[in-house]
Amino acid sequence: MTLDPHARRFLDMIALGGVAEPTVAGRRVSLRNLARLAARGAEAAETRDLILPSPGGPLHARLYAPPGSDARPRAGLLFFHGGGFVAGDLDTHDGICRALTAASGCRTVSVAYRLAPEHPFPAALEDARASLAWVAAQGPALGIDPARLALGGDSAGAGLAARLAQEAREHGPPIAAQVLLCPVLDGVGEGASRTDYASGHFLDAATIARDIDALGLTGHDLSDPRLSPLRAASLAGLPPAIIHTAEHDIVRDDGTAYAARLTEAGVPVRHTCHPGMIHFFYGLGGLVPAGRPALAMIGRELAEVVG
Repeated sequence: MTLDPHARRFLDMIALGGVAEPTVAGRRVSLRNLARLAARGAEAAETRDLILPSPGGPLHARLYAPPGSDARPRAGLLFFHGGGFVAGDLDTHDGICRALTAASGCRTVSVAYRLAPEHPFPAALEDARASLAWVAAQGPALGIDPARLALGGDSAGAGLAARLAQEAREHGPPIAAQVLLCPVLDGVGEGASRTDYASGHFLDAATIARDIDALGLTGHDLSDPRLSPLRAASLAGLPPAIIHTAEHDIVRDDGTAYAARLTEAGVPVRHTCHPGMIHFFYGLGGLVPAGRPALAMIGRELAEVVG
């Protein structure tokens, strides 16, 4: 299918803006600006900022609850933002977390893990592990039922969620579901989409290469499952997966291949590839209208899986 016309206009807008010298600082500013531009009409939610402990120092996090929700324990979603491990924060993904909270009825905890290059790999994964342990232990105080705790994320954050689900299979805590939005799951970067959409479709091959360099991974084994959950030896016994990919996305085939491997391993999977869409389209609701109903759909699917 051809590109959605709204997605096409968004890409044209980026192209008309010119290409600045790519820097980490520029990437961070661009994502913040994009989030503000795209987040018009964000869903209402009750929020509370949190500080979580981790080996690298205190982590900032934000708890979201549906407006007017009572104190009874609800299903929970521990969410990790995207941004290639070099950009993104609580505010850039605030609209996504609000939408998922509203549609699922879950309480969501969004975590601002440490970013590269200041904190190279595996700092983000260490923070993700620490946040999972803390949320599982503190669930009742947060109004979250630990037995109905899901992991989720967008892009690089989805890769964190997938890896945590693999580790939790071995070491706990129990995970009720994994929600992976346009996930980056393969550091090696194979698949037709890596070639077909290598440039001109928002996330591109050059950006991914710069992220790998910022993480301190140039020359390292990129098939390490901590970085490439798709390449884990076995996916048996993992929690049910909700995977959403975009047709015109360089990492589309990461999610498609993961869904296939999970299915082969006997894991329940709901996989939707959104026609005409680009990477991060669900976070562009103010610019790409299809993003909002997609998030509503994802939230409903999560509610169905975790109860």
